[in-house]
Amino acid sequence: MRRRLIGPGERAKLDPFIIATGEARPRDQRDLMERPFFSLAKAKRTVPILYEAGGVRVEVFAVPEHGMATIWDADVLIWAGSQIVEAENLGLRTSRFLRFTPYQLLTAIGRETGARDYRLLKGALTRLQATVIRTTIRNGERWQRHQFSWINEWAECTRLDGRVEGMELVLPDWFYRGVIDRSLVLAIDPAYFRLTGGIERWLYRVARKHAGRQPHGWAFEISHLHKKSGSLVRVSDFALQLRRIALRQPLPGYRLHIERVGRREILRVRPEKPSTGPVYNPVETLGTSHASGIGISHATPSGLRTHGPQLSLWPDARFSSPNLNHNRESNCCWARGDVETAIEQRCKSAEEPSAAQCRSATSFRKAASTALDTMYPKQPLSYRKTGDRS
Repeated sequence: MRRRLIGPGERAKLDPFIIATGEARPRDQRDLMERPFFSLAKAKRTVPILYEAGGVRVEVFAVPEHGMATIWDADVLIWAGSQIVEAENLGLRTSRFLRFTPYQLLTAIGRETGARDYRLLKGALTRLQATVIRTTIRNGERWQRHQFSWINEWAECTRLDGRVEGMELVLPDWFYRGVIDRSLVLAIDPAYFRLTGGIERWLYRVARKHAGRQPHGWAFEISHLHKKSGSLVRVSDFALQLRRIALRQPLPGYRLHIERVGRREILRVRPEKPSTGPVYNPVETLGTSHASGIGISHATPSGLRTHGPQLSLWPDARFSSPNLNHNRESNCCWARGDVETAIEQRCKSAEEPSAAQCRSATSFRKAASTALDTMYPKQPLSYRKTGDRS
């Protein structure tokens, strides 16, 4: 293996933080989630981002040779910040100088580990180092502006056959301080790394930062979101993409709704209800619907009969409860004579039914007769005495 000597850069002055904590829960830095620091397109962008709101200013500049760092490149920063927070939680000493293997990084952010993916990782590190940021966020009392790159420097250690064995990078102090401050870090869903669209990824970070787990979520005017994203597309095209995203609902843990208030278009983001936990106790095989009278019909298709008396054609009259002693009969279709007899008895017992009720009874009689003629066209009617099992 070829040994590489550490030059007189920052790496020679900092103690290395060797990534050995294994998997870490992904966490994101609040300032990066809320404001436009990255390009949302994979195509090379050289147009700077100039954003100002609420007394905060963000300027992002790109080198024409490499272009601006993208929101996919930001996965490197999310991974680095997550490792630092995890180590701090374990009581380990951390540093801005990280030493790791590409395999650790790529697998943690859901990427493949082939030769092409290693080349893409190098391209991401190059863009992160070449992108220049100027901002007034978290400045001191008398400091007006802070300027830095996402990575101060990075290097790779290779074997004689050219295979990359390890990597090192140095994070800027502005980012490192924003990570070790627990109030400036939020946990994110690991499914974030599976989002493929740039606007989808940016929108999830905005939703996680603003809506969080608030029951009513958060509402954004789409024109304001367009400015907040730093996107180069027109407002109308940006709104169209948001509508398509709202139809697909790809954001893990959040639901999107498009609302209109006059001529304004509003995007409302609400957190999804948490899923119920697993059932640890066995479920009883038999259950009831809390009805007062319950019996078993002993018929193969019916099971438990837990319903109460059924409503008849007239609101003030009810059929009696089902016969629980001889359910073989109650589980069969009524014969035509049984239907007509029951209707006639109800007509006689009811107190002067109205004309509409009589018409309803007649319609019911005709419908029952037609249905029985269809089901049993030539079968003679037969009657059984109660308790007859033959």
